[in-house]
Amino acid sequence: MTQPAPLANNPDVRFLGALLGDVIRAYGGEPLFEATEAIRSASVEGHRGGDAGAAELELGRLDLDATLEFTRGFMLFSMLANLAEDRQGISAEPGADVAAALARLDEHGVTREAVLALLSGALVAPVLTAHPTEVRRKSMIDHRNRIAQLMAIRDTGATETPDGDAVDEAIRRQIALLWQTRVLRRERLYVTDEVETALSYLRDVFLPALPTLYQRWDRALGERVPSFLKPGSWIGGDRDGNPFVTADSLRTALSRASETVLGHYLDAVHALGAELSISTEHQPADAAVQALADASGDNAPSRADEPYRRALSGIYARLVATHRALTGKAAPRPGALTGEPYADPAALRGDLVAIARALAGGGDGALAGSGALGRLIRAVDTFGFHLATLDLRQNSAVHERTVAELFRVAGVEDDYAALDEDARVALLRRELANARPLSSRFASYSEETAGELAIFAAAAEAQARLGPDCIQRSIVSMAKSVSDLLEVNLLLKEVGLYRAGDPPSATIQAVPLFETIGDLEAAPAIMTAWFALPEAAALARARGHQEVMIGYSDSNKDGGYLTSTWSLSRASTALRPVFEEAGVTMQLFHGRGGAVGRGGGSSFAAIRAQPPGTVQGRIRITEQGEVIAGKYGTRDSAITNLEAMASATLLASLEPEALSNAENESFTAAMDAMSAAAFGAYRDLVYQTPGFRTFFRQITPIGEIAGLKIGSRPASRTKSDAIEDLRAIPWVFSWAQARIMLPGWYGVGQAIAAADRGLLSEMAQGWPLFAATLANMEMVLAKSNMSIAGRYAELVEDSALRPIFGTIRDGWQQAHDGLLAITGQSRLLEHHPALDNSIRLRLPYLEPLNLLQIELLKRHRAGEDDPRVAEGILLSINAIATALRNSG
Repeated sequence: MTQPAPLANNPDVRFLGALLGDVIRAYGGEPLFEATEAIRSASVEGHRGGDAGAAELELGRLDLDATLEFTRGFMLFSMLANLAEDRQGISAEPGADVAAALARLDEHGVTREAVLALLSGALVAPVLTAHPTEVRRKSMIDHRNRIAQLMAIRDTGATETPDGDAVDEAIRRQIALLWQTRVLRRERLYVTDEVETALSYLRDVFLPALPTLYQRWDRALGERVPSFLKPGSWIGGDRDGNPFVTADSLRTALSRASETVLGHYLDAVHALGAELSISTEHQPADAAVQALADASGDNAPSRADEPYRRALSGIYARLVATHRALTGKAAPRPGALTGEPYADPAALRGDLVAIARALAGGGDGALAGSGALGRLIRAVDTFGFHLATLDLRQNSAVHERTVAELFRVAGVEDDYAALDEDARVALLRRELANARPLSSRFASYSEETAGELAIFAAAAEAQARLGPDCIQRSIVSMAKSVSDLLEVNLLLKEVGLYRAGDPPSATIQAVPLFETIGDLEAAPAIMTAWFALPEAAALARARGHQEVMIGYSDSNKDGGYLTSTWSLSRASTALRPVFEEAGVTMQLFHGRGGAVGRGGGSSFAAIRAQPPGTVQGRIRITEQGEVIAGKYGTRDSAITNLEAMASATLLASLEPEALSNAENESFTAAMDAMSAAAFGAYRDLVYQTPGFRTFFRQITPIGEIAGLKIGSRPASRTKSDAIEDLRAIPWVFSWAQARIMLPGWYGVGQAIAAADRGLLSEMAQGWPLFAATLANMEMVLAKSNMSIAGRYAELVEDSALRPIFGTIRDGWQQAHDGLLAITGQSRLLEHHPALDNSIRLRLPYLEPLNLLQIELLKRHRAGEDDPRVAEGILLSINAIATALRNSG
């Protein structure tokens, strides 16, 4: 399969595309190859100014079987093009590495000592979540990653793999396997499936990549930096709207994570034992290593003069015992020796450091360089015995019902739900000061309450077994009051994780999640009231910080792109003095998705665009769905993206503020006015237009998306079909499929039209927040297509509702024209040629897929029951999402 011009200079695209064409011819047959080529050629020519209808004529010649095969072919090309782009660094930010950040900070007079002081209290955490926007099966991702590994071998000039296979033939074999691998899941994912998928990234990518990065950062800063970048996860602990997350799934997630990280340590120690063959005949061992060797129980005569190997034998035996104690399973390679389990990761680290210090004391210390031992010590620092910190999350309404039932059954308060906020806070504080538990194993509770108590009990068990780092937070979705946070502490008290006292203590922190526009506006007042409680302030100071989560998805669905972006920034800015007044460090957790409508886009730009003083070295960011595979599918891409997060955090924390006071005032006033205008336009369209709900469900494949087995979580929070109750993920995902992308731009054009264009141009050039906002919107506008969207509008059955599309199209044109006027461009992405090429490459492959999807939707909605029609729709959803990349 040949390629259109835009990325013809990318040799990886040409090479992989040609191999895919060979595979389609060999395994799909010559007629399919010729039909695919005819459609591709016609579509390319249409984009070069030729006959725009030729591709559609060619599509009309496909029967249903050929339609399915064609869709798979175009999907696989997009998948391989994504891989090629990732390898060429097209999606990487220029200068987004720690060395470049340090050089920039040097220019501003920021010393290395200041950087290290920041990092001593820093935390940067990508948090993996299972939100269902990854449409590809793990099997396909695995083949894709093998191709990436083989391409890396090819880059070296090698013609054979280490196993002796011809490299090009091995790549072709993987593409052939992709062609013959089922694209669609037949069964809905279970939570355990999502856990295993996340573990594969943590095991294969994060575990080796992070120690490698730390070695680089140690060299850049001239000394060992603190382990400030650590992964987190929601998978197995996020039960907000997901009835399948239970105490058992929590135990499974934690146990499997521990099993994974301990297995990694065992392999690393085994490899070190093979490497450190130092004999006392040539180098005496120091007392610490000799003590470890003597205590190991390794009395093999062949190792009598090799104390390092004997010491590592003892460490290995203790890790085997730790594995059994923490997971309940035997280690994969138990070994012959026995030992006592390690009490905690610090004890293991102590033994490893003793070996490192001994190596440093011999000769010129070269053997104590970072190396494999240094990487293992760093891994223990970073991952402990838990691998990734797992968050709990639940909706505030569930906590409220649970606490109300506990009060009622215990005879404390018959109608907690009827109490006003002041009365609730007073009651909760009294109960938190009372060591007496509310729950009883002899009482009967509803299934919901029993489930919540079981979750917290499982968390207590996990902390006792794995240490407090395994679970550190309980996130409260839809937090609207102080009582929402106190309720979590009450549930923690029931299992001994919150203890009354002066001051009180808690090993898990209650974290509010502010999601809607109204919630974001109320956040500063709620946190002020929270810190006004002496016990709450004491808990935060004892921990060293208080986390607040801000949600991008629901705020966008609630108020539109611009208002969501500005409200998030406004809330962050307004929270800063609240925390300063309370004497508590603020830690913001950004709930971002993959699509721009859910906070997607460049993490580097997003972190740098945070309001001054709101990062200070501490930030957590969700990584969801297809973003995980895109950013962390390979070690190289993971290293690039993790370093971008770290460098952006340094710059956002230490770089001088970009704006003067006068600029800040005028820019803020302009954004306030623009946000109000955009909010009005968005709310008028989505929530005030009669019939909009029906229009949305008919112009997009939202109903058909439910047929994709892409997650364990239901698409809606309730059985209602109201937009308010629809989860933000399918909301954004479905607009992307129809190439409208409404959540990423609607309302901005109207806001720009009412603003001072000259001032907006100044803002775009001098204000990172506004520049990032426009850049993300520009990408979305470039991926949208109002001509294709108009064809989707023909799916709307009620002709009286079709004029709604005219309003959307006019809004798109306003946003398009306004953005070009502000940025001084003659066309979208004129200033971003690499991204422009990337998107243009896909257009000839996207539009035939859209046209096929529209035809299949028409047939499906007309009642055609051929199963190939339904399968074709699902395949087209998968293919379009793959080509768009950040679509969910």
